Amino acid sequence: MRAYVLVTAGPGKARDIARKISALPGVKMANACWGDPDVYVVVEVANSEDLNSLVISKIQAIDGVGRTSTHIALD
Repeated sequence: MRAYVLVTAGPGKARDIARKISALPGVKMANACWGDPDVYVVVEVANSEDLNSLVISKIQAIDGVGRTSTHIALD
């Protein structure tokens, strides 16, 4: 399953957060970007349980992450 996770970061944290997210298993790409949200992430995981774990237990736990919005791809 593929999903796009949009991350809102605290001031000056976007690049560091993108680097930390890039190192997580299941993450295919994480880029700090201008605008809102601050980090765009592409993930590929086996199932919704793995997606929950990745987003809630790992991405949201990173210092400076303020909010996430997860969008599951249809195909």
